[in-house]
Amino acid sequence: MASLDISSDGGSELGRFLRARRTQTTPDQVGLTVGAGLRRTPGLRREELATLAGISIDYYVRLERGKETRPSPSVLDALARALQLDDQQHHHLRELAARAARYAPEPPPAPSRTVRPYLKLLLETLRPSPAYVISRSMDLLAWNPGGLALYAGLDDWPAKQRNLARYFFLHPTARSLFPDWDKQVRACVARLRALAGTAPDAPDLTALVGELLLKSPDFAKLWERYDVTGRKSAHKTFHHPHVGTITLAAQSMQLEGTPGQRLGVYLAEPGTPDHDAMLLLDMTAPQPAARPAANDEANPHTPS
Repeated sequence: MASLDISSDGGSELGRFLRARRTQTTPDQVGLTVGAGLRRTPGLRREELATLAGISIDYYVRLERGKETRPSPSVLDALARALQLDDQQHHHLRELAARAARYAPEPPPAPSRTVRPYLKLLLETLRPSPAYVISRSMDLLAWNPGGLALYAGLDDWPAKQRNLARYFFLHPTARSLFPDWDKQVRACVARLRALAGTAPDAPDLTALVGELLLKSPDFAKLWERYDVTGRKSAHKTFHHPHVGTITLAAQSMQLEGTPGQRLGVYLAEPGTPDHDAMLLLDMTAPQPAARPAANDEANPHTPS
């Protein structure tokens, strides 16, 4: 089973990433010809990668074992080329190296879960589009009716337990809700893996990952792969138990002036069956409680 401890010194995290990418890169992918017979090592051997990157085998072994924590930019670029990393993976490699060079053992505090009032107003104005505010570790912090109802059954859980990664892997409805569940969960784990690489001691992240490693073999397998290529804007299809099959455009964006919070919004073209289903979802979802009148807010104890 995968280790429950995701915290580490920066060098070890850098080494883990390199090893994961090396073992998932085949000789054929990088143009190496190998002889017949069984290879004990999945993917590239350490000496093969070192040769491709133009560095000594001993230096590469030290990098992978977390003993070398200050690789030069040229070494990182050479390793990225040898491993055929995409832009996001290359950026992640650089971030890991920067963290390894300045690592401090004090874990950072968990970011605030408070959502500013104007963001809650924004969610309401986006109706009937399902929308929510999510934390860096995928906790659902605020939502409009459709934003919660779109993830069927999520409202069964207490508010503090509502986390999209937890939903994907542990809620019984998730697999039937998403026809491409495998794709969704790979993107989910890649996002958490990227965060763990640069903030592995963050308490909100360690608690979530520890829980999912214990409870979900699917999560544990994906976690070990160390994929960090994140999600891109796309259309998502839901087989929703209340409004039927609905395909929506998904958009996520960072919210300025917040502790890593993001806004997620789903959209449909007006006049389409998907938009009709979105309207139905918004109308039939549990509605927010009515806000008190202004004078009651100012004087909450005024007798009626």
